Amino acid sequence: MNHSARGDAGKRAAAEAAWAFLEEGTVLGVGTGSTVRYFIELLAQRRPRLEGAVSSSEQTSALLRAAGIPLLDLNATGPIPLYVDGADECDPWRRLIKGGGAALTREKIIAEAARRFVCIIDPSKRVDVLGRFPLPVEVIPMARSLVARKLVELGGQPVWRDGVVTDNGNWILDVHNLRIGDPVGLERAIDQIPGVVTVGLFARRPADLVLVGGERMPEPPP
Repeated sequence: MNHSARGDAGKRAAAEAAWAFLEEGTVLGVGTGSTVRYFIELLAQRRPRLEGAVSSSEQTSALLRAAGIPLLDLNATGPIPLYVDGADECDPWRRLIKGGGAALTREKIIAEAARRFVCIIDPSKRVDVLGRFPLPVEVIPMARSLVARKLVELGGQPVWRDGVVTDNGNWILDVHNLRIGDPVGLERAIDQIPGVVTVGLFARRPADLVLVGGERMPEPPP
């Protein structure tokens, strides 16, 4: 089995494992990305009785509509029992880098509203220290250069994801060459830069549970 096939198998297994946490009759939060796409395929095939879903992106909304899942506004739902999403990187403390699909802001909002955040990944996404994957930062367009200079001061090398506009009408800076020893501190520092909408570090509010393929990731080290 080649690397791509192993990755697809891991994603499918993680999506299948997440199914056990789905409660019928409730509201489901749904993330964005290739692993989540497999989870949405399961929703389409098995048709659980859900009140509806809160979507993290226009891309996911289209897939959910095609699956026959009603879309709900987070303002009307209140807290969400379960949020299922993937990640670009995950460390042993379940802290994440997300935003490769440019949906990080809505993903972070839904994660904050969720009582339980189940992250589904294939084994290639596990790392000991976050930062190998470039860290996405969503910015107000007029602040792109200002924010980039501040990110350089923090030790990163920001690159504008040219041609990409988020669902919120903003731009993405991908920050390279970071080795993130203090994810919570860096998340806080970047969020304080004027012009930043949000940063793709999910450290202050990490995942509650990470499914790596079909296996549950061990509890974080003490």
